[in-house]
This record gives sequence, C-alpha cells and structure tokens, in this order.
Amino acid sequence: MEKEKLYRLKAEANQLSPILNVGKNGITDSLVEELNKHIKANRLVKVRVLKSAEEGKDLKAIAEEIATATRSTVIEVRGRTVVLYR
Repeated sequence: MEKEKLYRLKAEANQLSPILNVGKNGITDSLVEELNKHIKANRLVKVRVLKSAEEGKDLKAIAEEIATATRSTVIEVRGRTVVLYR
C-alpha cells in the first residue's frame, strides 16, 4: 500500500471509535462474522483488544490473526487498538 493512502487511512481512523472488543474468548467465529459485516459496510474499522485476550500473545500477532481471518489489512496498532481496512 502506498504511503499517501496509508497516511490518509490513519488520519481517517483517528476519528473512529472502536466498534468491537476482543475479549477473553479471543478471535471467535462470531467475532469474525460481526467484524466482516462492519468492514463491508465501512471499509475502515477500529477494534479494541482487551488484556484478557492476550494470554502471552503479542498484540501485533493478534492483529495479524484478525486481519487474516477477515481478509483485511492491518493499518495501525496503537496501544490496544487495531485499525483494519479492506
């Protein structure tokens, strides 16, 4: 993805609020299904990863796992928030 588009998407993501929380159950089928609906409708979404979801995993690894499951691209991981785009 070119840098200009990446910067534009990051700026756009600053205005968004997280739409879903990934909790202790991790990345479930229902979470992926719900996330796919939101991504299809909005193209750019923000997801919050709760501490209970980590269980020794790296936050970037969790973000990549979500992106793979939803066939989207990780735009940014900031704190416990992941921005996805399709």
